[in-house]
Amino acid sequence: MDNVKKASSGALKISEDVIITVAKLAALDVKGVAGLSGEVNKLSKLKQNGPIKVKVYEDVAALDIKIKVKSGVKTIQVAQDVQSAVKESIQTMTGVAVARVNVIVDGVVY
Repeated sequence: MDNVKKASSGALKISEDVIITVAKLAALDVKGVAGLSGEVNKLSKLKQNGPIKVKVYEDVAALDIKIKVKSGVKTIQVAQDVQSAVKESIQTMTGVAVARVNVIVDGVVY
């Protein structure tokens, strides 16, 4: 499912792959995130079993992201920082509105 934006000369499409890539980079850039739980690739997107799932409804995206946090960090704060960073990055880079970012802390890396 592609996100479609109408422009004066046609339509602009933002692929879910682009949204996943932006979300991945934003999440990994947050201090305290050790990594994602699994790999982001074409096969994981098709099977919907990767660490980032995207659903787009009427030009608004909803995401689920599974992360691993570093030992010794405040897990709640890291999860909130991931939510903010992912939402801001997607909205800024793609223009797609983000309704929610669900962060699942799937592990701790020592």
